[in-house]
Amino acid sequence: MKINRINTKKNLLAFSGGVDSTALFFTLLENSIPFDIAIVNYNLREQSKEEVTYAKELAQKYEKKIFIKDANFENNSNFEKQARDFRYEFFSEIIEKNCYETLITAHQLNDRLEWFFMQLSRGAGILELVSFEEKTTYKNYEILRPLINTSRDEIINYLEKNSIRYFVDESNFDEKYRRNYFRKNFSNKFLQEFKSGVKKSFEYLEKDISSLNIRNEAIYQEKELEIFKNLEDNNLNIRVIDLSLKRRGFLLTKDQRDEILKQKEIVVSHKISIAITEDYIFIAPYKISKMEKEFKEKCRIKKIPKNIRVYLYEEKVEKLFKII
Repeated sequence: MKINRINTKKNLLAFSGGVDSTALFFTLLENSIPFDIAIVNYNLREQSKEEVTYAKELAQKYEKKIFIKDANFENNSNFEKQARDFRYEFFSEIIEKNCYETLITAHQLNDRLEWFFMQLSRGAGILELVSFEEKTTYKNYEILRPLINTSRDEIINYLEKNSIRYFVDESNFDEKYRRNYFRKNFSNKFLQEFKSGVKKSFEYLEKDISSLNIRNEAIYQEKELEIFKNLEDNNLNIRVIDLSLKRRGFLLTKDQRDEILKQKEIVVSHKISIAITEDYIFIAPYKISKMEKEFKEKCRIKKIPKNIRVYLYEEKVEKLFKII
């Protein structure tokens, strides 16, 4: 299979032993792209042990480092979110400790259309509809999705043609998971008939988004504090906030977006403080602590939002007072 060239030298592949990640493993090998692998065992299926064993065999055969993590959730009521948060926290730890530059994931065209339909059903805007891109920034590293324009049928054909072993996760057919419902009833069927048009549409949509030229670079950044210019447009402001939080590993819901614009000063998920003032947008980790009276007065004079002040105080972000 053809993929765009990956120029980074330290890459980590999110591996599962399934159709997509197995095909990507061998495609990276064919293209002489250096990488190591990471796999999570959620301990929900007996087959998971075989998948981990397979990953170990591939790592040994092709001289790849392998990182393995076991997950055991006490409550599986929101398993998809728990699993996603767990594995990305695992990937982030590995990347930070081992200085990897890029996380490579095996998301493909069916996943992309599935995401599109799911967001469409929730009432999303253009950025959310097509936010499943080939390259995105997450925390302090890049996420690459080399198969994003390759369909599941093409991937399976590649595996069968080359007699490559892979596993099929039976939970992917369980419609109690929202993504499986959209996959079975919409995205897979749609792609079987309109694959060429879907690929072209995503290409055009990406170009359209680029032409919007949303100014999403912070005018000031120190540690985990980001300050953006208020663009005086609710739609543009929420896009800037959305992108900042995605880099931090948070995906906003529609209700959260609406509440941010309504309240102007809010804490999301008890973790991130957001404030929109007349001139600026402030984003920083949420902290609770007592502050010295002198510092609070300085913040009041400079019109620093209340939910941002403790972070400035604890992290000793003093340069800000000379800028705004």
